[in-house]
Amino acid sequence: MIFIHPEQGAVETFLQDYPRDTPVVMLNLLKFREQAEYPPEHQAEPCSGAEAYGRYGQAVEPLLKAHGAEQVWLGQPAAMLIGPQDKDWHLAILVRYPSAQAFVDMVTSPEYLAIVEHRTAALEDSRLIAHREL
Repeated sequence: MIFIHPEQGAVETFLQDYPRDTPVVMLNLLKFREQAEYPPEHQAEPCSGAEAYGRYGQAVEPLLKAHGAEQVWLGQPAAMLIGPQDKDWHLAILVRYPSAQAFVDMVTSPEYLAIVEHRTAALEDSRLIAHREL
């Protein structure tokens, strides 16, 4: 299955099950489209999925800072030692948010909703996994 956005109710369930004031680290696993797929009304310059994700990354950085979040690690997966061999992720990113509520506030903000189209255009598949620090 392919996933780009949270399924209906996933964010609400996350907030019910995860303490809102507890820090959370989000693991992003990303697979880019060969060619970004923007909606026709966007009129974006044609680019690769990786380039569209770069546009998203530049635009989301100030939002992360404004919500007290930070990217703590970025890497390119090298091999799948345990797991399905048909998943070939291009990028893995760890982002730490000061709280679950800060994450939700950011991804539901008008500023974020104005830039998320770059992420959508960029991705062929993704996973977003919330982690509680131990």
